[in-house]
Amino acid sequence: MSEDEIPKRWERQPMLKPRIEKVTVNISVGKSGEPLEKATKVLKEITGQTPCKRKAKSSIRDFGIRKGESIACIVTLREEKAVEFLKKALPVVDNKISARSFDGQGNFSFGIKEHIELPGVRYDPEVGIFGMDVCVSVTRPGYRVKNRRYGRAKLGPKHVLTPEESKVFVKDTLGVEIV
Repeated sequence: MSEDEIPKRWERQPMLKPRIEKVTVNISVGKSGEPLEKATKVLKEITGQTPCKRKAKSSIRDFGIRKGESIACIVTLREEKAVEFLKKALPVVDNKISARSFDGQGNFSFGIKEHIELPGVRYDPEVGIFGMDVCVSVTRPGYRVKNRRYGRAKLGPKHVLTPEESKVFVKDTLGVEIV
């Protein structure tokens, strides 16, 4: 199916039009203590939500990481907040996303090297500079039947989102160029 036919198909069948389910923003510091608290403060300032801390899955002696030690913070944004954050974050990467950033289900990720590149964020020498990973989950309406607890069912093969459809959706809604 060509890129011109996909939006026409979405108009005929609205349940096939993709949507942004969630945006996950992750700052991995690699150690607990003061650097993690600073990263948490930065993430709360950028997203407006309280970050959740993530623990190390295993011990890595060379890096000084112990199993169970908090080493990262993460925030999940949904609905309007997710789209609003993407509209701030995508200009940082020049509204360009690599085609290799898309996975087999149509989700995509990109990284931001310095959080101070985001609009409205000022440099604070006490906090420093942090990079972050932004992961975007793209789904169709009706995907809930696959994940719910009660009455779980399989998705039909025609309802599965392909990377090509996701790329067309991202180009149309967010104005992103796929490189």
